[in-house]
Amino acid sequence: MSDTDAILKRLRRIEGQIKGIQKMIGTEQFCGDILVQVSAARSALNNVGGLVLENYMNNCLKAYMDGETSEEELDELIKVMLQYTK
Repeated sequence: MSDTDAILKRLRRIEGQIKGIQKMIGTEQFCGDILVQVSAARSALNNVGGLVLENYMNNCLKAYMDGETSEEELDELIKVMLQYTK
């Protein structure tokens, strides 16, 4: 399974979690249970973001080390990393 396939599979799972949360809210489930599910979905989404960032970093840094990427592109990577970690 490629990285893209794995990421898409995780995103589909997160989509299911979100739909489950919507249903829980619609049926007025216990707020504590809803918050637990929101936390789980947030964590799963953060993990996906980490995978995407990791792939971006690997590709960008490899290209930079091979002389295929400019200093400006490396600066953009740093900018993206800082935005993601906020």
